[in-house]
Amino acid sequence: MAEYKLLLPSMGEGVMEATIITWLFNEGDNVKEDDSVVEIATDKVDSDVPTPVSGKIVKILKQKDEVAKVGEAIAILEIEGEGGNTASEEVKTETPASSPDADTLKAIEEPLNPTATSHVEFSGDLYLSPLVKSIAQQENISETELKSIKGSGLEGRITKEDILAYVSNRGNQPAQQAVSTQAAAPVAAKTPVSAPASTVSVAAGDEIIPMDRMRKIIAENMVKAKQIAPHVTSFIETDVTNVVKWRNKHKDIFEKREGEKLTFMPIFVKAIVKAIQDFPMINVSLNGDNIIKKKNINIGMATALPDGNLIVPVIKNADQLSLSGLAKAINDLAYRARNKKLRPEDTQGATYTISNVGSFGNLMGTPIIPQPQVAIMAIGAIVKKPAVLETKDGDVIAIRQLMFMSHSYDHRVVDGSLGGMMLKHVHDYLQNWDLNTEI
Repeated sequence: MAEYKLLLPSMGEGVMEATIITWLFNEGDNVKEDDSVVEIATDKVDSDVPTPVSGKIVKILKQKDEVAKVGEAIAILEIEGEGGNTASEEVKTETPASSPDADTLKAIEEPLNPTATSHVEFSGDLYLSPLVKSIAQQENISETELKSIKGSGLEGRITKEDILAYVSNRGNQPAQQAVSTQAAAPVAAKTPVSAPASTVSVAAGDEIIPMDRMRKIIAENMVKAKQIAPHVTSFIETDVTNVVKWRNKHKDIFEKREGEKLTFMPIFVKAIVKAIQDFPMINVSLNGDNIIKKKNINIGMATALPDGNLIVPVIKNADQLSLSGLAKAINDLAYRARNKKLRPEDTQGATYTISNVGSFGNLMGTPIIPQPQVAIMAIGAIVKKPAVLETKDGDVIAIRQLMFMSHSYDHRVVDGSLGGMMLKHVHDYLQNWDLNTEI
């Protein structure tokens, strides 16, 4: 018999630790290869950890609510055979070969030992993950320069994307001085979940409900997003009668052919993607004084969970998907989101987000822009209304399918003309939907 140390696996880019939610097996239980043995939670998603081997759990090293680092042993298994792994085994983060930074990151990540402390404290409130620290050391980035980088991670921490963007633009302009960072510090600093103007009184019979982990994260991110970005919202009402007719014509055929539901969401996403292609400066992020124009169009899809919380899975490279491909991707992400099957990477990399408030019967909404994106669109409920139509014989009143859309954008980089024109193009694509569109 041999001892095998079950390590917390790599869970995607930028995820360095996870909290143990619950063990699905107890000490002394036998497990089979690929059995899910523990549920974990990151700042992105909840997921299961499978065991890569069969054996008996002889020792649980990380208990419920304890935090484990990527690559750290969380349990010891007794397995058949001789030898086994050790807690010092390295867990390497894979970088896609297509990534322009693949060679640089490979050299940095391979020697990285995630079992070490996941955050290294410098001075003040500056914290860096081991990967970011390695990049900084390799590129000879000083602490003063690090302080000038505006982090887009949790609590304003510098992510891999932040530091790589800084490296790529480093030669184009002088580094910002520390004083500018100090001026911006209140924005990047951790924002309390609740900062009431006065003490909240609790009366007899009132129920006090502690926030769960995900609600705390949502609250912190929302407060931070509102503090960082000055929000402006434009509205438009769209006649989607053709969209409704087209979907009614194809939904049964599509479900029979593909075994998938055909909702309105892939149609909305398709129109948004086309509008983004018309106005690529809406597909950007702001990093200090630099505007990062995104090559990929990754659409975040705000999804309500059964427990009342919210998560935003991401449709990667949405511009490369057909309507059928979008329908399948959306259904898959929505299903896995509601059944806690999302992977951390499924919620990363969004460049623009859509929120379907109409699914709750709401006519319109003004959603908060998720950082570091600069815009978000809300889709309202489709409602039959009398509308004036222009015909060759004059104006007539007819019953049409109408829907409000709202476009919230970051006024630091998106002016009313850009935000309004982008919304108008989505309107035009939907209102003039071709009834002969194939799927």
